[in-house]
Amino acid sequence: MRKSDFAVWVLVVLAFVAAGTSMINATRSQSAVAANADVYKHLDLFGDVLERVRADYVEKPDDSVLIESAINGMLSGLDPHSTYLNPKHFRDMQVQTRGEFGGLGIEVTMEDGVVKVVAPIENTPAEKAGVMGGDLITHLDGTSIQGLTLEQAVEKMRGPVDTPINVTVLRKGMPDPFDVKIVRDVIRINPVRAEVEGDIGYLRVKTFSEQTYEELKLSIADLKKKIGPDLKGYIIDLRNNPGGLLDQAISVSDAFLDKGSIVLTRGRNLNETQRSNARAGDLTDDKKLVVLINGGSASASEIVAGALQDHKRAVVVGTRSFGKGSVQTIIPLGSNGAIRLTTARYYTPAGRSIQAKGIDPDVVVEQELPEELKQAAKATQPRGEASLRGHLKNNEGESTGSSAYVPKEKEKDSQLKYAMDLLHGLKDEQKKVEVQKEQDKTAN
Repeated sequence: MRKSDFAVWVLVVLAFVAAGTSMINATRSQSAVAANADVYKHLDLFGDVLERVRADYVEKPDDSVLIESAINGMLSGLDPHSTYLNPKHFRDMQVQTRGEFGGLGIEVTMEDGVVKVVAPIENTPAEKAGVMGGDLITHLDGTSIQGLTLEQAVEKMRGPVDTPINVTVLRKGMPDPFDVKIVRDVIRINPVRAEVEGDIGYLRVKTFSEQTYEELKLSIADLKKKIGPDLKGYIIDLRNNPGGLLDQAISVSDAFLDKGSIVLTRGRNLNETQRSNARAGDLTDDKKLVVLINGGSASASEIVAGALQDHKRAVVVGTRSFGKGSVQTIIPLGSNGAIRLTTARYYTPAGRSIQAKGIDPDVVVEQELPEELKQAAKATQPRGEASLRGHLKNNEGESTGSSAYVPKEKEKDSQLKYAMDLLHGLKDEQKKVEVQKEQDKTAN
């Protein structure tokens, strides 16, 4: 073929390619224009409804409340975990994940319309001022808290460091209430509680905040020092841990693994798939592990339990976890707060989706409920992700939640007792006895 003919054919091919590309781009452009037109049509509808509400509602509405409610409606319509955080809620969320805030240092609950002190946190302003577990708080700075929610009361007790607050306390055994002046200080919530249980290290991980991994590392080192060479293993208690930061769940899992993947997150697009892997180094020196979970173990807790279970690094004991297998990304909106948006699903190292399914323990141990809770348990189904309206579906199947009850008395905690027996080898010996009995029956 002559060079001139070859050049002509090249030009023809390029022309066809250019034409095809133009047609594809034109089709895409038309689709995009049509989609945008549909969006703008609905925005016009929203504008019409907004103006009608502003003009004709029986009372003059607050425009900012209307817009915030509309945004919340849009996000909550996606799934139960996507939401709008106004500036105040955004600040509260940041405080929660940092695990530090200006406050008094008391764990509280609500009882008969007043705040009841569960316990003062060690070495905090409340403890130093003499506040005791069981105290009832009736007034804050002379104003009754009757009618406030627990969250509203807690918000009033928090505040800038070094500012005082007068707390009116009603104490059992004392005829009259009295005032306690407390000066707020930085309160640091410890996300990990470590205890020595004979020759076993017990690690209660309460939440996955910014300090969780560092506190876990310090706690493991402390348990090693206290127990010494006789240390049998560790119990990692994730029961009723609602989750928290994804990176902390990865770090906590990594603390017990030498290699392998920890979690896989998959977004809407293939290029959004990410895999997190463990680094060399097991903080527990490969000691035996038992992980405790229940119906209150969610999100980051399930990542840890699933990773250690798939790698056969730990025996998971308890009841099925909550089943929150989605990742939320906090997207700041400048001075307007932020949105918490579900951006991915996560999977265990073996590729199991936890969404609306949860982690099934290796050994199911049901916690015995007290009599006063048994009737309520019969009347209500345990709540899990699958019971939440609008939850992301799991095509691999879904499961209901399980009980989240944990007794305060350790001697009544059957799940904890089983974990301790497992680490002492008592359960292994029991299995050997049962196997031997079956063999003897067969022989006879």
